[in-house]
Amino acid sequence: MSGVQPEKSRGRRGKAVCALLLATSVLALLRPAPLLAQETELRGEVSESAILSDQQRKARNLVLAEQAAAAAQDNAPARTYLPASAGAVPDDTEAADPTTSVFDPPQASDDTSADTPTPPKPRRTSTARQSAADKAKDKAADKSKKKKSKTAATDPTTTATTDDTDDTVADQEAANRRALTVDSVDKQKLDAGAEHTAAIEGQNKKPEDDPFAATGVKWGSFVIRPTIEQGLTATTNGDSSSAGTSALLSETALRFTAASDWRENSATIDGYGTFRETVSGYPVHDAQGRIEGQLNVDLDNELRAIAKLGYEAVPESASSPDAIAGVDKQPLRQTIDGSLGVEKAVGKMQYTLTGAVSHDFYGDAELSDGTSLSQKDQDNTLYTATLRTGYEISPALTPFTEIEVGRRVYDQRIDNEGFERSSTRLGARAGLQLDMGEKLSGEFSAGWLREAVDDKSLEAISGATVNADLKWSPERGTTIGLTGKTTVETTTTAGESGDILYSGRLTGERLIRANLTANAALGLDWRDYVGIDGHDRILSAEAGLTWWLNRYAGLTSRARTEKLTSNLPGRDYTANSIYLGVKVQR
Repeated sequence: MSGVQPEKSRGRRGKAVCALLLATSVLALLRPAPLLAQETELRGEVSESAILSDQQRKARNLVLAEQAAAAAQDNAPARTYLPASAGAVPDDTEAADPTTSVFDPPQASDDTSADTPTPPKPRRTSTARQSAADKAKDKAADKSKKKKSKTAATDPTTTATTDDTDDTVADQEAANRRALTVDSVDKQKLDAGAEHTAAIEGQNKKPEDDPFAATGVKWGSFVIRPTIEQGLTATTNGDSSSAGTSALLSETALRFTAASDWRENSATIDGYGTFRETVSGYPVHDAQGRIEGQLNVDLDNELRAIAKLGYEAVPESASSPDAIAGVDKQPLRQTIDGSLGVEKAVGKMQYTLTGAVSHDFYGDAELSDGTSLSQKDQDNTLYTATLRTGYEISPALTPFTEIEVGRRVYDQRIDNEGFERSSTRLGARAGLQLDMGEKLSGEFSAGWLREAVDDKSLEAISGATVNADLKWSPERGTTIGLTGKTTVETTTTAGESGDILYSGRLTGERLIRANLTANAALGLDWRDYVGIDGHDRILSAEAGLTWWLNRYAGLTSRARTEKLTSNLPGRDYTANSIYLGVKVQR
């Protein structure tokens, strides 16, 4: 029994120790019971989820505050150290509750304004530069204190947490405004007159190269530039013939150009018309004109097509070899011509194949006795095909060769004199194409041309050919041009085949002032008759001035002299003239 009692006594002592430890643990756990009880009576029980939610909000707001402080520090200029403001110390609400400790757990609240706790404020360091975060906290504390003094009576549950959060957002907006202000200042430094761009835009506008050039009229997809010129011509030879005498003529000239504004392809239309009527002196009544259109189209496989179509109406010149003597009015010669060419570039090689058709038909000549003389036997059509091959040495120089074949067909196979005037054409030439921009551009060529008449009794028309179309600008405002052309002129005169006419023009234009332009021209024509020993030489010179009153109207004048010398009888003449007129353009 004695052995059993000690064992029971040890069991009782063990239970007593366990009971003591349990009581001690309960007392330790119940130590904050008065505070919890007080809180339970005021706000209710604190749940574990509420504690976790408050801790998460606290961590989130701490991150937001750090980001706002970093942004403010990056954008704000450095400031000198300022003493801590009154908001750096705990406010009245925290000091009034001595039971509150920084070590106490967060408390739940039914007031939504207190759901976002204020993150702990960092201690200030005695450095020369205060961090932007401290500045933001100081400003938040000042605003919080002012706000509490106004709302303490109506909302005693409001804490510094809400004020600090609102002020943090305000500080972030202020930092953004400062950043925008700095950017605006930088932009103004780079572009000092940016805000006045609209006001001074006209002052910086680049002046026009030609302020008196025609502006043109928009019509569909074309820009048309018309010109009308009206004036008087005093001449010593009204119709430039051996029988011509002095006259005062009224001259009217109409000209226009039209160019498309298409994105890829292009089209142009050019035309002119002149009308001359006698005011006093030698009787002159004539009119002439021409219109021509060109279309450029880019095809596939680096092919380019060029199409042309034109119409011309010109009275037979009194100095022409086919002029009819003793008539009141020379016959009107009308021409319809067209061509179609295709260009192809293969490496540095360039190929162009062009087909052309030209039809001439003549009106009747009006004789002095009132009758008319038909000229139908002169109507003919010329068909030609030309192949050009060029090699591009450089973008500025391209030598080329051309081969031309053609056939001239008369509407009347046998003319009124009993001759078969149809003929076959064959020609070859070589030349150089230049493209040096505004300085020098164009081409020139030389070769040989032969046109054999079907009638064996008539000699073939053959001879050297020279063609040129060059423009040279030695300096700005000055343009010098050189043109040359070789033309085969047919005839229905008995026993004659025709002639070859060589025409050359040297022109110059100088812009003396923006509204004053001077121009000059020198001309030389040489006509070589086939079948007879005859030739004509025509020399001409011209000089003129155009003074623009404004962009749309100006005064123009020119003086001209022309002299024909021939070894054939009855063909020499001299004509001098002066013109003064008004030019209007749009």
